[in-house]
Amino acid sequence: MPYAAGIDLGTTATAAAVCRDGRAEIVPLGGAAAVIPSVVFAKEDGSALVGDAAARQAALSGPGRLAREFKRRVGDPTPLLLGGAPWSAEALMARLLRWTLEAVTEQEGEPPARVAVTHPANWGPYKVDLLTQAVRLAEVKVDRYLTEPEAAAIAYAANERVEPGHIVAVYDLGGGTFDAAVLRTTVNGFEILGEPEGVERLGGADFDQAVLAHVATALDGAIEALRPNDPAVLGALARLRLACVDAKEALSTGTDASVPVMFPGIASQVVIRRPEFEAMVRPPIAETVSALRRALRSAGVTPEQVGSVLLVGGSSRIPLVADMVGRELGRPVSVDAHPKHVVALGAALFAADVRVVATPAGERASAPPPSVKAGDIARAEPSTPSPNRPIAAPLA
Repeated sequence: MPYAAGIDLGTTATAAAVCRDGRAEIVPLGGAAAVIPSVVFAKEDGSALVGDAAARQAALSGPGRLAREFKRRVGDPTPLLLGGAPWSAEALMARLLRWTLEAVTEQEGEPPARVAVTHPANWGPYKVDLLTQAVRLAEVKVDRYLTEPEAAAIAYAANERVEPGHIVAVYDLGGGTFDAAVLRTTVNGFEILGEPEGVERLGGADFDQAVLAHVATALDGAIEALRPNDPAVLGALARLRLACVDAKEALSTGTDASVPVMFPGIASQVVIRRPEFEAMVRPPIAETVSALRRALRSAGVTPEQVGSVLLVGGSSRIPLVADMVGRELGRPVSVDAHPKHVVALGAALFAADVRVVATPAGERASAPPPSVKAGDIARAEPSTPSPNRPIAAPLA
């Protein structure tokens, strides 16, 4: 049976979803999780490993050939050197995209009929064009592109019963970027109000680095004193980075976390408590709240007019995020049950031309057949002239 696919090429994690008969579901890409790390390991013969396999290989042979967070480098003319060979960010994204679509095709038994790929809201035409170049390098067919908060809004509207006129603010704090968008539901779908806002180079990867810096400080410079080019040191540093990620995630549910430190001549552990972690990340989270306020001003919407704030992206699980956003706006916040999945799910719905609709009081939500065109998703006239616009119009 034909299906559509949505791909979320995140800075630190990649997710994929498929949509059949108007229903979207996530595709498990990794052995231990539905998402895979957005990493590529360049082998000596010019081939590459992606995701979990790349991370395992780097743990064995060292991180010198491993590329991570390369989505942040899109548009940077300076290549990444992996094992001495230059790789552009676009070439690395192409390898990641191709592998992801091949994994989806293998699991579904046939290639998708349509594919949508997401990108940060603050990417301008230049970076979006580089993304399309990465698609060409991957030698795959992508039918549509849309921003990450728009995809999250599509998934939200497909699962929540809301009335026409309900305004949703999307707060998307991922691994490497932050995006915000404001939407209004209508009887025919929903529309973007104003222009999405974003903060580039701000996300969970920066919080991981803050935890790593905390560990290094706690060890009084012992890590810095090690030989930086020693393969054993490089491998131990890669494992320490992963332990810092685990500790950050553990602090979303617990009050403290322990980071094991195993280097040549060093065997220790560093405890980090939630108040310490929150002190590190409070300033960048405040920056995201300011960006959300700018998105509201662009939309001509006051916080009092916002019906709900949707928190998506893996870093939105940090309790301080919901606390600061809720306090600053004075509005209820909703953390998606699977914040790492929602963007891919929305992209799959968009690729399938599924229209999501607001539900008038007393009626049940319904969705027309997948043949509805994307341009029909939002037909209500904006209450003001542009900047309001229909959601996620496909790029030409």
